[in-house]
Amino acid sequence: MTKAEIVNSISQRTGIGKPEVSATVEALMDEIRNSLAVKKENVYLRGFGSFIVKHRAKKTARNISKNTTLVIEAHDLPAFKPCKSFIEKMSNK
Repeated sequence: MTKAEIVNSISQRTGIGKPEVSATVEALMDEIRNSLAVKKENVYLRGFGSFIVKHRAKKTARNISKNTTLVIEAHDLPAFKPCKSFIEKMSNK
């Protein structure tokens, strides 16, 4: 499902115009992105799941084809962890 399909679905279900729904969806994504990337804070959406920041430590890696070693610096990655009820709903298809 694409962002446009989500906007269309919400607009049809709520009767709110597509421009307002699109702005709201975009604002939600911006807030989640800003919280994770800038503030390094996790986002918890009760009944849905959590967007969390995972920290990866500095490590060494090998390029086997060139027989060289390189260093991968420590970095943060975004991740999503669904809530328990979401997981149960997916497994009960």
